Amino acid sequence: MASLKKSVPQPIKTTVLPADSLSEISIAGFKSIRAERKLALSALNIVAGANSSGKSSFMQPLLLLKQTLEAAYDPGPLLLDGPNVKFTELAQIFSKASAEKQLVMGLARVDGTALRLSFDLDGKGQLRVKETALTDEKGVVQRITENTTSEELLAYLKDRYTGFNWTKILEKETLCVIRQRAFLRATASLKESEKTWQLPGLWDDFGDSVGRNIIHVPGLRGNPLRSYPKTAVGNSYPGTLDAYVASIIADWQEKGDPRLSQLGNQLQQLGLTWKVTAKKLDDTRVELQVGRLPAAARGGANDLVSIADVGFGVSQVLPVLVALLVARQGQLVYIEQPETHLHPRAQRALAQIFAEAATRQATVVVETHSLLFVRAVQTLVAKKSLDKALVKLHWVTRDSKGDTTVDTADLDDAGAYGAWPQDFEATELEAEQDYLSAAEAVLLAP
Repeated sequence: MASLKKSVPQPIKTTVLPADSLSEISIAGFKSIRAERKLALSALNIVAGANSSGKSSFMQPLLLLKQTLEAAYDPGPLLLDGPNVKFTELAQIFSKASAEKQLVMGLARVDGTALRLSFDLDGKGQLRVKETALTDEKGVVQRITENTTSEELLAYLKDRYTGFNWTKILEKETLCVIRQRAFLRATASLKESEKTWQLPGLWDDFGDSVGRNIIHVPGLRGNPLRSYPKTAVGNSYPGTLDAYVASIIADWQEKGDPRLSQLGNQLQQLGLTWKVTAKKLDDTRVELQVGRLPAAARGGANDLVSIADVGFGVSQVLPVLVALLVARQGQLVYIEQPETHLHPRAQRALAQIFAEAATRQATVVVETHSLLFVRAVQTLVAKKSLDKALVKLHWVTRDSKGDTTVDTADLDDAGAYGAWPQDFEATELEAEQDYLSAAEAVLLAP
């Protein structure tokens, strides 16, 4: 009898992550993160931990930056109450364990460039940008404060931008520092007038590629609606992505974009439905309709119902799937609780969809409580369907003083993560053991 050989899944092709991808986030002085903590990044970054351990505290400073840069007006150094994250008082953002009220956020990229923003309170208790520090491709650091002199600015500009006759330029112009939203930056002004203009700098790159272009899918995604407001569709999505999902699907449908077919395949892969369409109601509203059955059937093309008439699983996972499909190379995608309202089988299947996004070289940070999702990612690595180098696991805890710490683990060839804290497994085993003990007591009772 011929032996049967198991087919081995082919490895998904990977390449080096884009130069403008984030390689590290560092946070200090924010909520439960007192001392500086660093989150090393790859393409797929899983952040896990107990409730209130500080998982979201690594991303909320970036969301503050995002909503500050996207605001239609200048809200000051940071917009506290916005669409992505909401605070009502400055005291809520600073670490209560630190006497020095200072928030620091650092962003490093694959190409070696880095941004470090420091915020504190001025003499009147108002938030201010204390320092903006930029590291260029050469490793040269420019630190800008309110007191940085024109001579110091000139020394940096001469080093970075060669070929200019700076002496002649400065005969008519004066260099100075201004605050532009969350940044302190160099500007030039004519000596005989009040006209000013901003000088180029790395803050532009970070503001555009990191701040404004973060795709955010929050954990609270609302109830499914019978119609959705029509929105613009582009390369960036101010606020949270759930507001744009219906219009993105309508745009894909109108243009025959293959991503619409991919979306339907993913929904079927999760066991939810096989088709999603957008129906224009008028110039301001769009209705989402989905297949009533999990898989296509004869005549199923006409068997569509409003997304409001099916289970919550579809409406809750739809922004997650769309976010992963619209994300560009190097773009940061932050997704909270993708497993919300999903059956355990769907939670496992979700791992493959995230793996595909990672191999398309988006930078995905996913905050999860699902052991099934984590285990499925490990399985993909063990099967050689996902490059282990694309995955990082981050376990967030709080110590006895309430300070957040993070342990980061890389997967080995078998998909294992070594000494990474195994809280998930311990909880699952305890639950199984408790049930078996209780059942045994009943079955063996006289």
